Parts: sequence; C-alpha cells; structure tokens
Amino acid sequence: MTNLGLYLAKKSINKAEVARRTGLSKSRLSQLSSNETTKLRVDELYLIALAIDVDPSELLNEVCKGLHLPE
Repeated sequence: MTNLGLYLAKKSINKAEVARRTGLSKSRLSQLSSNETTKLRVDELYLIALAIDVDPSELLNEVCKGLHLPE
C-alpha cells in the first residue's frame, strides 16, 4: 500500500466518494492507493486534498514522508 493509501485508510476516507468529488476514476484512485510504482501528479494530490478537506501541504507531507536529500 502507498503512503496515500495508508493515509486514506487511517482517516477512514471513502475512496469512491473521493473519486466522485475529484473526477478521478475509481481505478486511478485505487492504483494511487495500492501501487507503489504509480506516480501521483500534483494536480491529483491537490484535488484529493480538497475533496477530503485537508490542507494540501499536509497531504503532501504524508505522501512524501521518507524522502530525503542525498548526503
């Protein structure tokens, strides 16, 4: 499961409702939630944040946790 999928599950977010509100397909949202190799576009992240009523920067921090600059 991806960080986005974990975040949505932790918040008990209905993915079908998010898909409806954002205009993303249910299959695309499912890919973004479960497939680590699927790339999340910034416009998708922004729409998802609006649909679940969180600050986009909060969602970005959750999705990108674990990323670091090389030393």
